[in-house]
Amino acid sequence: MLAERWRLRDRLQRLRGQREVDASVVEKLATQIGASKEKAAHRQERLPEPIYDDALPIANRRAEITAAIAANQVVIVCGETGSGKTTQLPKMCLELKRGVYGTIGCTQPRRIAARSVATRLAQELKTEVGQLVGYKVRFTDRVRDNTLVKVMTDGILLAEIHSDRWLSAYDTIIIDEAHERSVNIDFLLGYLKQLLPKRPELKVIVTSATIDATRFSEHFNNAPVIEVSGRVYPVETHYRPIGEGDDVEDININAAIVRAVDELLG
Repeated sequence: MLAERWRLRDRLQRLRGQREVDASVVEKLATQIGASKEKAAHRQERLPEPIYDDALPIANRRAEITAAIAANQVVIVCGETGSGKTTQLPKMCLELKRGVYGTIGCTQPRRIAARSVATRLAQELKTEVGQLVGYKVRFTDRVRDNTLVKVMTDGILLAEIHSDRWLSAYDTIIIDEAHERSVNIDFLLGYLKQLLPKRPELKVIVTSATIDATRFSEHFNNAPVIEVSGRVYPVETHYRPIGEGDDVEDININAAIVRAVDELLG
């Protein structure tokens, strides 16, 4: 397991540098290495076979996306809300056998989104929340040692850096809804850029629903961008004009939203 490799490797190198080594110490280390290998083998046996919904626009780009993830350390996926990127990308990572030596971490900007995404993923993978798929938000931890996909808020991942600056518990990190550009997301993007050269086995996937994908690509040394067009449901966009009698200087965003909702309800 990735989280244990550095510690076990360091202990092994120290033993190799000693002239006289206690046999019991070697045996203990060999037992720990064997247990870590067995844990990874058990996780690989539990890898599910993802089933994709062809109605989702991202399913049509599945082969291209999986090939890009396999060939690159960082991939930017740009798709409209409703294209299916949030729920389908973790399954594509599982298809590539990610999540075996480390967890697939998927960040969400809000706690409600983290819980709902984990629930949806668990349903599609025919498992229960807290088993193959879990989530961790403030005051709630539904993640176990055998969890393959961990959905969490970006704040949780940020906090984990304090105790694990290498993020060695993860072999894949998906930064979802990166276009929201919160302080947490921006800090994570900067931190990951510095971490990637030190962790060549780590894969990072950044998703965006806006044209900011080009800027994200430039940030990660021109990482490939895959654009997914279309939505699973039809959406019409209407712009509410300023009506007669409206004082432009007194209108703010909250008032405009209230008026638009009133018109829809009416």
